Amino acid sequence: MRSIWNGAISFGLVSIPIKLVNATESHAVSFRQIHTEDGGRIRYRKVCELEDREVTQAEIGKAYEDADGSMIPITDEDLSQLPIPTARTIEIVAFVPEDRIDPLQMGSAYYLAASGAPAAKPYTLLREALKRSNRVAIAKFALRGRERLGMLRVVGDAIAMHGLLWPDEVRAPEGVAPEGGVTVRDQELDLADALMDTLGEIDLDDLHDEYREAVEEVVAAKAAGERPPEAREEAAPGKVLDLMAALENSVRAARESRDGEEAGPAEEAEVRSLPQRKTSSRRAPKETGGKKSTSTAAKKTAAKKAEPKKSTAKSGTARATSTSSSRAGSASAKKTAAKGTAKKAAGRSTAKETAKSTGRSTAKKTASRRRSA
Repeated sequence: MRSIWNGAISFGLVSIPIKLVNATESHAVSFRQIHTEDGGRIRYRKVCELEDREVTQAEIGKAYEDADGSMIPITDEDLSQLPIPTARTIEIVAFVPEDRIDPLQMGSAYYLAASGAPAAKPYTLLREALKRSNRVAIAKFALRGRERLGMLRVVGDAIAMHGLLWPDEVRAPEGVAPEGGVTVRDQELDLADALMDTLGEIDLDDLHDEYREAVEEVVAAKAAGERPPEAREEAAPGKVLDLMAALENSVRAARESRDGEEAGPAEEAEVRSLPQRKTSSRRAPKETGGKKSTSTAAKKTAAKKAEPKKSTAKSGTARATSTSSSRAGSASAKKTAAKGTAKKAAGRSTAKETAKSTGRSTAKKTASRRRSA
């Protein structure tokens, strides 16, 4: 790997010559700008605004733009005179636990390679010291014209350095969180935990850039004069109306997906006929093919002989039922007649009493009249 910076690590009074190399690389597909009418390449040229002509790289310098828009020229000699001890040195200033570093501060990653045989021993010493202490080193270094902050840690048998943002370069998350009090129920947290457990872990090496692969397929198809592959239409995500229902559906879908991956290809199902339900004993038995056994025939003969007895018993039962119902009918008729006779007798007695009372009153009136006469 090609080094992008040469210098030394300052570890107290120990100096370790090192080379700085990039630890990451970009695999993104890059495009060029072209003229759509004829396919000509679009290029940017550096033109001086005052002279209105193109200038070479040797004629280009640096300047600081002031608030009023005026330019203040700054030369490389001006920058070289700055009192920066980290111009060619990665100066370790402290050792802290790794969890003290906010991931928001982490930026570009580099590998620090020992430069030459004399650097092997102090390089290994620093690496083993970091391993045993379970800490990382915080350092300052200058790269591309400005001083930077870095974190040194052990990766395998090498020392890696992550560029860090200065604390005042990390913005506070003001106005990002939802406003107002939002209450999350325990049932919702339980479902969220179940969803996380169902999704489980994954090996990061299995992840890849699907977008880049799709772009490469389009480029290859057009280069071969073929039609680019069409992307499949994905269903638009629906609105979350019920958080509990969305969590339950997510857990169910994740479990089905995980079960399908573990089970592998589905086997062909075996079709079996369901057993028929037993029919009632009153229904006639279905005819079956083949010879009938002697025991079955004997059972049927005995059943036929028993049928007249059953009918006789049934007729006797019917007669007894009709006799009892006729008796019940006559008894009810007698009760009705008795009730009617009692009503008539009561009516007659009432009439007699009325006549007697009427006669008495009449006799009394006649006697009084005679006396008065």
